[in-house]
Amino acid sequence: MSETRKIAAILVADVVGYSRLAGADEDRTLARLRALRSDLIDPTIAVHHGRVVKRTGDGILIEFRSVVDAVRCAIEVQNGMAERNAGLPPERRIEFRIGIHLGDVVEESDGDLMGDGVNIAARLEGIAKPGAICLSEDAYRQVSGRLDMEVTDLGQIELKNIERPIRVYSLQVGVPAQAKPATELKAPEKPPEPKPRSALLPLIAGIVAFIVVAGGAWYFLAGTRTAPAVATAPAPVASNAAPAPAHLSVVVLPFTNLSGDPSQDYFADGITENLTTDLSRIRNSFVIARNTAFTFKGKSIDAKEIGKQLGVRYVLEGSVQRDGTRVRVNAQLIDAETGAHLWADRFEEDVSDLFKLQDQVVARLANALNYELVRAEAETGAHAKNPDVIDLDMRGHEALWRFFQQPTKDGLLAIRALFEQALKIDPNDADALGDDATTYLNEYSFGWTNPDTDYEAKILGQADRAIALTPHNPWNYSTKSVYLTNTGRAKEGLRVADAAIAINPNYASEYAYRSIAETVLGQFEQAKSDIQQAMRLSPRDPRMGPWHDYMAWAEAGLGHYDAAIEEANEAIDAGYKVFYPYLDLAAAHAIKGEIDEAKTALAEARRLNPKLSIKWLMGHAYGQPTIDALRKAGLPEE
Repeated sequence: MSETRKIAAILVADVVGYSRLAGADEDRTLARLRALRSDLIDPTIAVHHGRVVKRTGDGILIEFRSVVDAVRCAIEVQNGMAERNAGLPPERRIEFRIGIHLGDVVEESDGDLMGDGVNIAARLEGIAKPGAICLSEDAYRQVSGRLDMEVTDLGQIELKNIERPIRVYSLQVGVPAQAKPATELKAPEKPPEPKPRSALLPLIAGIVAFIVVAGGAWYFLAGTRTAPAVATAPAPVASNAAPAPAHLSVVVLPFTNLSGDPSQDYFADGITENLTTDLSRIRNSFVIARNTAFTFKGKSIDAKEIGKQLGVRYVLEGSVQRDGTRVRVNAQLIDAETGAHLWADRFEEDVSDLFKLQDQVVARLANALNYELVRAEAETGAHAKNPDVIDLDMRGHEALWRFFQQPTKDGLLAIRALFEQALKIDPNDADALGDDATTYLNEYSFGWTNPDTDYEAKILGQADRAIALTPHNPWNYSTKSVYLTNTGRAKEGLRVADAAIAINPNYASEYAYRSIAETVLGQFEQAKSDIQQAMRLSPRDPRMGPWHDYMAWAEAGLGHYDAAIEEANEAIDAGYKVFYPYLDLAAAHAIKGEIDEAKTALAEARRLNPKLSIKWLMGHAYGQPTIDALRKAGLPEE
């Protein structure tokens, strides 16, 4: 029986006192459990993209691709059980204990999971109190700071048959977190009282949980898992000169309620609060506190004036409109210095599908706003006389995004110079290390290699250092994954890609990068699905050209050669005019017997990369069908 290893979020649950309940009334207990599965448990698992691995009578083992999904699922189930148990005597209540762990598991060919990742989750479930959720430290890191409930640190606990003690956190579902005080600007007037929470808040909770964190959020990912308090505005200074706004300083103005119903203000206010809270968790960000921001509610004040008053570079504002079951959210980012609108987007969905709407809004805002903030900051840093490490990192990363649209060797070397300048200032800057590794990956991938360069050290070595310094930044995993795949280690590359997606399931580009490993391994349908997911998460991504090319690889693997030709042309039309899509065109045309078209495409590919040969392809993870097709089109052996 074949097996594979991977990183997964594992949830284990069972019924507290099941033997006692069954002994008292087995038929009724079984009937209630069946009803719970069909009405609550199974639909909730499906909504959060879980896979039921096995059921064990009163227990269940579920696999999720992210801890966020696992915890959301667990919370919804526990809240649902609390509602169903209301009014029942204790002896008749069905209550669940739940354990969640993120770790390495072994997947058998039949889909069963084994290993420490499963064992630890099972032991965590065993120590959970009725109605509670126990998380390992590895799992808790993924969601710390996002939980609007009481969390108890149980400390290091010896779990049965587990070699080392595990730090455990217990979530008390239904018990709100204690608010932490924060110093604020003196408000010009009393802020409005917070409105009551409602069942609709899952829609807005974390509307930008990954703003500037998803989709290649190299710099903004938190270096630690301790969530900082919402920042306050700068203290006044004695000088008449205003202090320069901090990097990524932003205020989230109260979103406007356009529903025509004042009773819906709470909904718009809730969006504002969640945006403020989530932005405050970004590493080195400066976010104006909610109460200060709310002093501007209902006032028409120029964004430039707000920026001066609060000392911020950016103003984020928006509106919410509910019409029956439809919800429309508009958001726009404004440069507080110039008043220019940097970015705007609209999200609309049926409110009856709250989680779908939440996921779509989070993902699209995250990926789009991430790029826009990086671009805006990069342009600011480009004019600085004495750029610091942060400026250099942002300028380089924004240039990397532009590089993917029109790759050139000279452009890549100019980008590398920015990261190497940053590393001279700080040799342990994880962002510069990871991005410098990415420049060497592209040098290797595009055939611009230097025989004197140790690519294992420059790519894997630097990526591993960056991962060690910031283990929760998925960008560095991407670089490592693609290089492993391109050098004949696709199974390792796939495992690394899985780890990145487990860290951040909204990380659009990692789905595309994972598809490369899946294509090499012959998993063409999954590769196609992952590329489609990347395009859904970031429909305006500057890397769309390469993504269409990855889709061409997957379509060719499925034998869809017309579709492969169409996708390769889409890549070229998007500006990705490098040799890769032309190779795909040549191979697809050759397989179809269209030799003239194949030779034309191959000639262009060889013009763009004169090193191309059968030998070169064999060293870059190309499959035998493609190699045979290109040999047929006239590609020389060496």
